[in-house]
Amino acid sequence: MTSPRAYVIRVAGEADRERCFAVRREVFVREQGVPEEVELDAYDADALHLLAEGPGGPLGTARVLHGPAVDRKYGASGVDGSTTAALGRLAVRGAARGTGLGAALVRAVEEQARLLGLGGVHLEAQTSALAFYEKLGYTAHGPVFDEGSGIPHQAMHKLL
Repeated sequence: MTSPRAYVIRVAGEADRERCFAVRREVFVREQGVPEEVELDAYDADALHLLAEGPGGPLGTARVLHGPAVDRKYGASGVDGSTTAALGRLAVRGAARGTGLGAALVRAVEEQARLLGLGGVHLEAQTSALAFYEKLGYTAHGPVFDEGSGIPHQAMHKLL
């Protein structure tokens, strides 16, 4: 198991995006069976990606959508990209699970939202992860739904 302090989280540059995508492929495509064409989507091009790295390489990632991308993806649900960021594609490799890295990535997303001048974070959590996000201050709302992966999800929100 990786030590909780044995990583650094940073905004991924263009050259690092494939490392973020590799973590997502491992977790979502290979472990959970999400089709790659669903997992990697058009929103990745304009998103802010966070990369958590340790001595052995990438350990986790998260995606932050903001502005018009939030409006396009979530606007029909009433989420406003001028006030709210969207956290998505949070993935932690098996070796780093249980270390606090997932929570640290969520806090890093929240910090990016604050830096963008936004007052809230929206996400669509797998129902198996609702308790994780609730512990971090997120509140579930609306019905459970399938966002295209075959895995049940529920919308959640947190004011910053």
